[in-house]
Amino acid sequence: MVDPRLEAIVERMLDKCIMDGKYQQAMGIAIECRRLDKLEEAITRSDNVHGTLAYSINVSHSFVYRREYRQEVLRLLVKVYEKLPSPDYLSICQCLMFLDEPGGVANILERLLRSENKEDALLAFQIAFDLVENEHQAFLLNVRDRLSALKSLPSESVQPGYSDPATAQNENSTAPEDVQMTDESSAVTKSVHEADPKEVMYAERLTKIKGILSGETSIQLTLQFLFSYNKSDLLILKTIKQSVEMRNSVCHSATIYANAIMHAGTTVDTFLRDNLDWLSRATNWAKFSATAGLGVIHRGHLQQGRSLMAPYLPQGGAAGGGSPYSEGGALYALGLIHANHGEDIKQFLRDSLRGTNVEVIQHGACLGLGLAALGTADEEIYDDIKTVLYTDSAVAGEAAGISMGLLMVGTASEKASEMLAYAHETQHEKIIRGLALGIALTVYGREEEADTLIEQMTRDQDPILRYGGMYALALAYRGTANNKAIRQLLHFAVSDVSDDVRRTAVLALGFVLYSEPEQTPRIVSLLSESYNPHVRYGAALAVGISCAGTGLSEAISLLEPLTSDVVDFVRQGALIAMAMVMVQTNEASDSRVGTFRRQLEKIILDKHEDTMSKMGAILASGILDAGGRNVTIRLLSKTKHDKVTAVVGLAVFSQFWYWYPLIYFVSLSFSPTAFIGLNYDLKVPKFEFLSHAKPSLFEYPKPTTVPTTTSAVKLPTAVLSTSAKAKARAKKEAEQKANAEKSTGAESSAAANTGKGKSSSEKDGEAMQ
Repeated sequence: MVDPRLEAIVERMLDKCIMDGKYQQAMGIAIECRRLDKLEEAITRSDNVHGTLAYSINVSHSFVYRREYRQEVLRLLVKVYEKLPSPDYLSICQCLMFLDEPGGVANILERLLRSENKEDALLAFQIAFDLVENEHQAFLLNVRDRLSALKSLPSESVQPGYSDPATAQNENSTAPEDVQMTDESSAVTKSVHEADPKEVMYAERLTKIKGILSGETSIQLTLQFLFSYNKSDLLILKTIKQSVEMRNSVCHSATIYANAIMHAGTTVDTFLRDNLDWLSRATNWAKFSATAGLGVIHRGHLQQGRSLMAPYLPQGGAAGGGSPYSEGGALYALGLIHANHGEDIKQFLRDSLRGTNVEVIQHGACLGLGLAALGTADEEIYDDIKTVLYTDSAVAGEAAGISMGLLMVGTASEKASEMLAYAHETQHEKIIRGLALGIALTVYGREEEADTLIEQMTRDQDPILRYGGMYALALAYRGTANNKAIRQLLHFAVSDVSDDVRRTAVLALGFVLYSEPEQTPRIVSLLSESYNPHVRYGAALAVGISCAGTGLSEAISLLEPLTSDVVDFVRQGALIAMAMVMVQTNEASDSRVGTFRRQLEKIILDKHEDTMSKMGAILASGILDAGGRNVTIRLLSKTKHDKVTAVVGLAVFSQFWYWYPLIYFVSLSFSPTAFIGLNYDLKVPKFEFLSHAKPSLFEYPKPTTVPTTTSAVKLPTAVLSTSAKAKARAKKEAEQKANAEKSTGAESSAAANTGKGKSSSEKDGEAMQ
């Protein structure tokens, strides 16, 4: 119980702040004291209500650590916003998304779409684009389904007129969705005949907004941009390919991964087509990965995705004549193409999963289904995956465990206890590991609500489940910089008996801290100098994840010594992390980028380098030039909402320690760095904008050139001062010696001339004797 006198002091302090116009201080105290009435008073009495509301939203995200209380604050802010004469609908919808209230968002969008004012319709489209950027598939589909539609309006937003971007080379070609808009709107007009023109206008706008909310509009624009502006350097891949020995299957696969990441979303598969012979040497799981790589290259190619993968897919539902590895890889690729937008492909993947007993195909189908149905919590799909899990096949079970987590991401579903029970029953480490990560994914973003499950996992005797507990902590408190979560992770990082758990505990710090990247290098700096290589590796990846795409100087300084660590896998982690930090950073921003590129080339070309670090260098080359040098890794949207797909993608990507095919999940975290402006018809008009930054900061790296063979020219030898002196001395001595020899030679020849007769007579006398 708080002393009433203390309460009175705080009350008076609050009132004084409001009277003196110190509204931000008053709001801070009110939020800390949980006095929402005073918070409302401070906001409504301030001079700039919109400014104070925006400040309150920022404070609630940065300083309110309990999720329930944060939601109370946001509900109050929505209430205040709605009372304003001109509400800020963009901010209201963002708050409603945090509160997971799709109904409220749908009502606002409908109100704006029905308005006769064109500006209101444009605002509705902008709100929809902002919501899509947060990548919360289940929420967006809920909003879309709640928007009341005309009975005659087609419920699905399809785009029959979209053609392959490879044919749309013209930079100024109209956006593919334009065809769809005109097609559908004309169809609607015909169907409503003499209907109210307002309803016709609403139907047309509704069609557009459904296309936006399904994500298809953004995806098509992005696909066109990445294809048109692809600047990837094929010579880098050629150098890697030539330097990798064929018998080294790890590096061979790493080159395939690097190519897929380098061309993610660009639809450019030139390198694979030019090297079919080399590619065909991939066998078994390498073949699985090579096929799945096409999914990364064609990511977002929703219309042609299935036809592109058709040659590799299982024929007639069951396993056809092809290799099960390429068939499994193709199903995984379909998931990557439709990641987070899988409405059209879910049924096909379910049929493929049901129609096979081959564990490799099941593995690919499970991963594909998890990606396509990300966060939808579809019960029927869950049951299909559970059936595969209960076959107790190690390979298929691992993918099934991860897939269950992807399906139930952020739902805090009761299914987690079912998964945990099975993890205790099975003997397969692979299945336990898949389930451990799957359970962690279910509590994504649930913060203190997940504490019971986290406690259960972190106290388990099985180190693999404790390892899952670290991921549960990381994902439940993602981007919150929560002190309790950081303290727990640091405790496990230094005290657990299992190296795997310690490594993951440090790595998990990257997820908790990605909203405050500048803090991470400071927190893990001592761990990066640990005697334990696993902890050093975790520290490297923690910095890579939280500082991804920032080019943060402190992060680069911490990673530099780790890139030349004595242990090969630490070097691998540091190289990958460095590439994640430096992605989309050029030499004009930080000169160390050029040094790092040269270091990667040196490691790749070095015949005596360890396979592990060589693989790290190859992957780093791919990440550094990801998406044709037009994407970055971004875990937060512009509105500071976490991008679910991106965070989940990096979490699963970090599992590549155990299973290389999961490397492809990194493509889920890629965000195109494009500035795309649209008009009312959702077409891209020609427009200009003023940039105050130097063009050199945005410049693409210069393409590498083939080293020209030149005849060897002998360079002048450096002459040291000591050797010059020695030479001078030797020369002087030689001259003196020559002079002495000259003078003695002259004397001896004169003597010989005078005594010539004598010597001959003496010789004659000697001869006669």
